[in-house]
Amino acid sequence: MKRFPRLMFLLLCLLPPDAAAAASTPALLEGRDYELIANPAPFAPLAGKIEVTEVFGYTCGHCAHFETVLRPWVAKLPADVRFTPVPAAFGGTWDAFARAYYAADQLGVSRRSHGAMFEALHDKRSLPMQNVSPQELATFYSSYGVTPQRYIEALRSDKVDQQIKTAREFAIRSGVQGTPTLIVNGKYLVKGRNFEDVLRITDALVARERSAGKQR
Repeated sequence: MKRFPRLMFLLLCLLPPDAAAAASTPALLEGRDYELIANPAPFAPLAGKIEVTEVFGYTCGHCAHFETVLRPWVAKLPADVRFTPVPAAFGGTWDAFARAYYAADQLGVSRRSHGAMFEALHDKRSLPMQNVSPQELATFYSSYGVTPQRYIEALRSDKVDQQIKTAREFAIRSGVQGTPTLIVNGKYLVKGRNFEDVLRITDALVARERSAGKQR
C-alpha cells in the first residue's frame, strides 16, 4: 500500500469540510453517477434546506433491502439536509401502498411504521403484496394507536388523492425508471453500482449543492 503524501494530507486538513471531502473522493461523472433532470424542481422546497427524496415502493424487494442501509444514513444527515420519502404511484398495487403511506403520514405515524411495513411485507408476510384491503391496512396501523375508522377515512381522503397525484407527477418529471431512486434538490437523479455507491454519490451531490448555495 502506498503511503499518502504528508504534504497532501496537510493540505486536505486545511480545506473546509466540503472541499476536503470533494478532494478525497472520485470526481462525479454525469451519465455514470447521476443524470441531470431536464425540468428540475424539488418535491417540496424548503428555504435553506437541501432536499434528498427517495422514490420507493413498499412491495419492492430492492427498497426493503435498501432501507436497512438508508435508515442509519438518514439518521446522520446534517441539519441543512431534509430527507423526504416519496412513494411510487405507478398504478395498481403501487398506488395502494402509496395511499397507505400517505394515510399514515396524515395521521402522524408514517415515520414509526415505515420500517415495519417493509418487514410485514417481505419478512413476516403478514400483509399481502397484491390486493391488500383497506381493512388489512387499518389493522396493521392500529398497532400505532390509529383506530381503523380514522385510518380508512384518511386512506380515502381528498388530501391523499392529491398527494398521490403530486408524487406521480414528481416521479414522471424526474425521469424515475424504478425503485429505489434518490433525487437531490430535484436536479440530480442518483445512479450507482450498489447501495453504498448510491449513498456516496448522494453525499457528493449534497456537498455540491451546499457549495453552490454559499456562492449565490
